[in-house]
Amino acid sequence: MSQLYESMRNNIHMLGDFLGETIRDAQGNEILELIENIRQLSRASRGGDEKAREQLLDILANISTENVIPVARAFSQFLNLTNIAEQYQTISRHSQDASLGERSLGTLFERLKAQNVPAEKVIETVEKLLIDLVLTAHPTEVTRRSLVNKHVEINRCLSRLEHDDLTEKETTKLKRRLMQLIALAWHTNEIRTQRPTPVDEAKWGMAVIENSLWKAVPEFCRQLNFHLEKNFGVQHPVGLAPVRFSSWMGGDRDGNPFVTAETTRQVLRMNRWKAAELFLEDVKSLADELSVISCTDEFSAKYGDHLEPYRVLMKTLRAKLTKTVTYYGELLEGKTLTVDPSEILTQDEQLWEPLYDCYQSLHQCGMRIIANGGLLDCLRRVRCFGLGLSRLDIRQESTRHAMAIAEITRYIGLGDYSQWTEDDKQAFLVRELSSRRPLIPTNWTPSPETQEILATCKVVAEQPEGVISAYVISMAREASDVLAVHLLLKESGCQTTIPVAPLFETLDDLDRCEKVMTSLFNIGWYRGVINNKQMVMIGYSDSAKDAGMLAASWAQYRAQEALVNLCEKFNIELTLFHGRGGTIGRGGAPAHAALLSQPPRSLKNGLRVTEQGEMIRFKLGLPAVAVESLDLYASAILEANIFPPPEPQQTWRNVMDQGSAISCEIYRNIVRGEPDFVPYFRAATPELELSKLPLGSRPAKRNPNGGVESLRAIPWIFAWMQNRLMLPAWLGAGAALRQLIEQGNESLLKEMCEKWPFFSTRIGMLEMVFSKTDLWLAEHYDQRLVPEKLHHLGKSLRSQLQADIKTVLSLAHEGQLMADLPWIAESIALRNVYTDPLNLLQVELLHRLRNQGDSPNPALEQALMITITGIAAGMRNTG
Repeated sequence: MSQLYESMRNNIHMLGDFLGETIRDAQGNEILELIENIRQLSRASRGGDEKAREQLLDILANISTENVIPVARAFSQFLNLTNIAEQYQTISRHSQDASLGERSLGTLFERLKAQNVPAEKVIETVEKLLIDLVLTAHPTEVTRRSLVNKHVEINRCLSRLEHDDLTEKETTKLKRRLMQLIALAWHTNEIRTQRPTPVDEAKWGMAVIENSLWKAVPEFCRQLNFHLEKNFGVQHPVGLAPVRFSSWMGGDRDGNPFVTAETTRQVLRMNRWKAAELFLEDVKSLADELSVISCTDEFSAKYGDHLEPYRVLMKTLRAKLTKTVTYYGELLEGKTLTVDPSEILTQDEQLWEPLYDCYQSLHQCGMRIIANGGLLDCLRRVRCFGLGLSRLDIRQESTRHAMAIAEITRYIGLGDYSQWTEDDKQAFLVRELSSRRPLIPTNWTPSPETQEILATCKVVAEQPEGVISAYVISMAREASDVLAVHLLLKESGCQTTIPVAPLFETLDDLDRCEKVMTSLFNIGWYRGVINNKQMVMIGYSDSAKDAGMLAASWAQYRAQEALVNLCEKFNIELTLFHGRGGTIGRGGAPAHAALLSQPPRSLKNGLRVTEQGEMIRFKLGLPAVAVESLDLYASAILEANIFPPPEPQQTWRNVMDQGSAISCEIYRNIVRGEPDFVPYFRAATPELELSKLPLGSRPAKRNPNGGVESLRAIPWIFAWMQNRLMLPAWLGAGAALRQLIEQGNESLLKEMCEKWPFFSTRIGMLEMVFSKTDLWLAEHYDQRLVPEKLHHLGKSLRSQLQADIKTVLSLAHEGQLMADLPWIAESIALRNVYTDPLNLLQVELLHRLRNQGDSPNPALEQALMITITGIAAGMRNTG
């Protein structure tokens, strides 16, 4: 490991030197010397030098307005370069085995073989493997796409420099290119000037697929096949799709007025246009490559007798794909259509069947090595991406559907649906779902809100089967919430059964989900229509915001466990959909550990999980990184299904019930019960200023006039991360553990740490959070920004944090946070030297801007935005 640190540090040092040269050229020696002085003082301050800390504070408190932007940019850019170097290190040829280690697919297969796990069991588990990653519509990605592209190329240059057979000329050329890229990044505005539209977000998601995942998925399938063949002597069937991608970009309208039915229709067309374009490139390559002349009799009988049979077929497909690209391009641009819809490809099978026929013919003619090249990659892309590129989820809030149905019932004289009991609602909905006559009158003009709901359902109804992966109902509370969506889809002419997934996201909803789903499964019509398949989404963000991390995670565990048992009882295939974020406060954890900590049998039908914001770029943004991420997901899912985690003992459950109740009470007493909490939160963090940062297309609040409860989970987490208190990710958890220890449960808690993955992962997550908190910086925010009458609250929270760190250390690694993960501890320590000046500068900028009132200085505002994005890069979790 020390060699890996050394290699990463060398790269960081080199990139930092190049950044310094860029700054000298652009800003002059004086600014560079100021930046270097701040960096040296920050390093000394981190090492415990009080005098250096005072000097650092003094410099940043008195920094001139003209210098704030270059200083903020320098430290922000350096953190971006550190992230690039670290991301590169994980995929470097010299460190791949070390970075994945025991968690890799290769290691897992070797272990399965060594432990004599029957080959049939392994093959069966692999054939059921499904990783469905859902790219979400509220990216907290703070880095612009134009900068991301430069970062990707910097990564490529680092990769080339790793080769030890380069000539001096080649090395010089690569380093010059690195300097150019860093200079280009410096002279590019890192802050978006406008908030992205939902279509912009969808383009961003599409770019991740085109630039990374298109290449990564077949490579991952190849890797999976290699390990399977090496250890068990079998091939992974060509037709299986172990990976699938869905998206919320352009489909998630929960609280986002900018996502309309027309937006969704446009994004679906855009996806088809891009998929056709990508497959066209694949097929062009295959037409060039497959000049061979031998084919089977069956192939020539089906496709004609030609000298170069495969090339002729590829040219036919090329023509169809060219027309498909033209057709969707004209639709998107609003041009007159020159292509007849009957001439384009609309179904995956239209592409799969001829390509698979080629594959089988090549195999049977002794050309397996040719079949398993680009053709096999293309076949796997057809199965994993399809002609829709990524499937789309629709998400809407439950009350919007109820309001639409209430408007219909009032209009046709049945009374007000919203005032009915749950039993009456269910009876009405089932009656209408079973009826053949339409419910909605043809001559009726609904309100704009209801019209939008119906128009969305109409778009869903227009799509071929499989294009819409799920209709997610946020804030689902009753069985009627699910039936209502089925009715609206039926009334809109939907001929296929779309998976309708209730999202249970508050503590109460998670506790009640078993009752709600039991009620649904007991309805004959419902059981008949779902074909024994059910998707349920578990909300991590809002449950944590509602009850705190410990109570929420235990409620999520219990809810999953109850749903698994319930679906087994009813013989229903359950897909659990995890609404995780990148941060601990939103259910985030290292993917491998998080999956192995879930209840037994909860992954038997695969994994469906959200990937969002900057985590999409960190985990999926480069082909090699994406292959590694898919490897980790696959190994964790396979391990959880072959070696299920233990069922928790009753004594463990009792302790978790008790700790969860204590934790929830402590959390809510402060967040909801403390009258000074909201004013303190607004003063101590840049929460109000965050709304000016053009992050995603969605407003920061569901209700613009509400308090913390109306704030979305993302800005709630983001704000606390900025001032380094990280409050939502730990509040209540450590204090509850301390009370449990005082009540004589210490040895039991240590046993849980050792033997129960769910509990040990929670402790590991707390360690991760604590290693990113900083008591001194959090106090500095208070001293400079918070009115004195509220200081008591900050003092109390910091003292609780200090006590919580001691408690967690007593259970985990005595005396040192992250002792078992030195790589992550080293990474955090490395960043702190550069993040600290940004925090201190942010405090100063907030102080000045708040004193300027309604006419703030634009340079100070821009510098503040840069500190926000820089700290986000340094912490690696925005929300």
